[in-house]
Amino acid sequence: MGAMLLLGVGASRWRRPRDIHSLEEWGVGGRAFGNWTTWFLLGGSMFSAYTFIAVPALTYGVGAMGFFAIPFATIVTPLSFIFTTRAWSVAHRHGFVTPGEFTAARFGSRALGAAVALTGIAATMPYIAVQLASLQAVLRTVGLAGEWPLLIGVTVIALCTFRSGLRAPALLSIAKDVLLGWVVVAALLIVAMNGGWGDAFRKAGAHFAATPSPSDGLVLGGAAGQTAYLSLVIGSALSIFVYPHALTTMLAAKDRSTVQRNSAALPIYCLVLGLMAMLGFFALSQGVTPQGRDLNTVMPQLFHNLFPSWSSGIALAAFGIAALIPAAIMSIAAANAFTRSIYRAFLRPAATPAEEARVSRWTSLVVKVGAVGCILLLDPAFSVDLQLIGGVIILQTIPAGFIGLLTNWFHRLALMAGLVVGLAVSVVLLYRIPQVGPAGTIVKEHFGGSITTINGWPVYVGIVALAVNLAIAVFGTLLLKAARVRPGQDQTRPDDYDADADDPMVKRLENLLDGLPSGQAGVHAAPRYVRQNTRNS
Repeated sequence: MGAMLLLGVGASRWRRPRDIHSLEEWGVGGRAFGNWTTWFLLGGSMFSAYTFIAVPALTYGVGAMGFFAIPFATIVTPLSFIFTTRAWSVAHRHGFVTPGEFTAARFGSRALGAAVALTGIAATMPYIAVQLASLQAVLRTVGLAGEWPLLIGVTVIALCTFRSGLRAPALLSIAKDVLLGWVVVAALLIVAMNGGWGDAFRKAGAHFAATPSPSDGLVLGGAAGQTAYLSLVIGSALSIFVYPHALTTMLAAKDRSTVQRNSAALPIYCLVLGLMAMLGFFALSQGVTPQGRDLNTVMPQLFHNLFPSWSSGIALAAFGIAALIPAAIMSIAAANAFTRSIYRAFLRPAATPAEEARVSRWTSLVVKVGAVGCILLLDPAFSVDLQLIGGVIILQTIPAGFIGLLTNWFHRLALMAGLVVGLAVSVVLLYRIPQVGPAGTIVKEHFGGSITTINGWPVYVGIVALAVNLAIAVFGTLLLKAARVRPGQDQTRPDDYDADADDPMVKRLENLLDGLPSGQAGVHAAPRYVRQNTRNS
């Protein structure tokens, strides 16, 4: 991990641009990442400690419900191929860096853009907290207990991203995936050497049959369990598109084909996700017990118990890096959202590129501290609940951000009303959810999860709040149009959503980060692209 830190700090010199002190360079890597860099960066942000620690911990604790992550990740693939490509095109045509900027331009409302940005920042903090909680579990497994390891994680992330921006997690993602590839192969060997998957499923089934909880097991618990599962799948699949870090990762790609190729290859990561989820059952079959009540320690403890010491060390280091990289990307994305949609839009419209980069650097530190606060204040039974709580919040930007890529039919005032009410419903429902222990006792009164009950049916809170949000946005738009209230002016055009890197409205620059033709790196580097200033055209 020390070597990774040095690699991250030195990333600012990797294919160094003429000036890294701008949001285009620091925040989105100059929009110049090729196929391989984008692939590893995408994997670093979307398949992280959540994949390798949080999901197996959930299957260890509740069984089949933990597998909701696999169909949700699979659904993301075709949607990403369509919607992320459109987002890349319009962002490159207009120079957008954040979802809030797009929303403001699409619906002609800076206030709506700022609301989307603030919602994205609030939703990102719990997601970062998942990563930091996973890092804490890794350190706890090797004997570093207490809360202070969180400060180590925040410091490591800060050192890497403050100096190098998005280049740090991009470079670290390459090294991380090499380590995690080895970890997956090693895990398969350990399973084969200890009874195989058949034995693991038999013993896990016997364990769930003996527990007092009716909601766990190798299969979903009846129609009610299936409703909760389905709502989690749909809500998680929709939410992933509107997180600021998801857009940041794809905006760093050099052209539309890079985005499409990486979207098409996402099922490879889905296969790994399914394998890691099954390791929760294998941990049950091997009698692995978590440290205290922290189920995040299950996977680190499994490797610690069954692997040779040198092998366990490599695996735990890989888990630690898998926690740090997405946390870095997420904090950069949240900082970009504040800088572009709030600081420049309302406080300093004439901010220089260097000033924007400086504000984003410092804001990224504040976001990391906020993520630590989420862990200390919420303290859920499963760290995956932190991500699901963040998903509840970010889902409320679906009408403006996700549907906005297809149509500008909604009225900006109706979207704002729907967003505010949706967030209010989300907070109220989340507050009312208790945390229930294994024996059915209530461990904590409030913010205990993300599944609520509607007429006796368990359902993901985010879907309920989004339904209310959409209803208000639709009926509000109909009323406002009937009253002939003037809508905001759409600053985008239909052809913006199909623009590619050779579009005449973007300007060629030098030195792609990767993907260069053989023999052309360096002296005759292929061009990359940034926007021309077309705001007044």
